[in-house]
Amino acid sequence: MTEELPGTSSEADLARHAEKMAKKKAAREKIMATKTGEKGLIIVHTGKGKGKSSAAFGMIFRHIAHGKKCAVVQFIKGAMSTGERDLILKHFSDLCAFHTMGEGFTWETQDKARDVAMAQAAWEKAKELIRDPSNSMVLLDEINIAIRYDYIDIAEVVEFLESEKPEMTHVVLTGRNAKEELIEIADLVTEMELVKHPFRSGIKAQIGVEF
Repeated sequence: MTEELPGTSSEADLARHAEKMAKKKAAREKIMATKTGEKGLIIVHTGKGKGKSSAAFGMIFRHIAHGKKCAVVQFIKGAMSTGERDLILKHFSDLCAFHTMGEGFTWETQDKARDVAMAQAAWEKAKELIRDPSNSMVLLDEINIAIRYDYIDIAEVVEFLESEKPEMTHVVLTGRNAKEELIEIADLVTEMELVKHPFRSGIKAQIGVEF
């Protein structure tokens, strides 16, 4: 009888594993064969955890990599430079229109009337970009914050997305506290859950991680 070394598998184990994986592959291919539809998605990234905008920009860069036109409207993060914005403006402005419309967070401006005006201007620009069928994806970064503070009417946002968004245009909306009305009409909703964050341990926002 041959003694097996720790961490190795017998021929019978390998055969069972291969058979199991073959069945999983066949089942997966059967499911995938039924997924033939395409549509422009309404995508929401919300929750208290980090990564909402980062994940959204990942999709923007995928569009850029595929040579597909896209656009970004930033509703809040206007006061600081970010790696994503700098990279896009320097190298990919022909494929991705980038509009920073906010002037920082509301506690920084301390001017509600100005914040409302800037949010409304950002929403008008967002509608213009979404209406343009040449844009395959439009990212509305931190729009959920503007909606939360009632700077933009959620009913108007929902009505516009349902009635005017081109059929094949993807729209990504980020920010915590997404409204239920938005979640209801969305095709894809991801809630980032906060488990640990270095800020709570006295670590400031760091370049290449937060911006």
